[in-house]
Amino acid sequence: MMWLILTGAAAGVISGMGIGGGTILIPALVFLFGTDQLSAQGINLIYFIPTAIIALYTHSKNKNIETKILKPLILFGIAGAFLGSTVALSLEPKILKTIFAIFLFFMGINEITKK
Repeated sequence: MMWLILTGAAAGVISGMGIGGGTILIPALVFLFGTDQLSAQGINLIYFIPTAIIALYTHSKNKNIETKILKPLILFGIAGAFLGSTVALSLEPKILKTIFAIFLFFMGINEITKK
């Protein structure tokens, strides 16, 4: 239970920063708790809703949101989410895990090398 609390707290801190708690939550669920990749991603989506609301409130209060670019981002984000979830459900769990690992690798490289 303690590991779940620590994992949730760490993912929440990362979510609040706008990086995405899934970068911690999904690997923790898979490697520490033995959750399959597809279930971990589903849990992450449910987890994302309340943490995103809190982060959105905080960033909105501090005027850190550019409202002019929201409409196309939201519209294409919805389309991408539908496409991505459809593809994820059709992939073998090992392939899905590999794609996620590659994504995290390149995100890490990007964070390390950017100024």
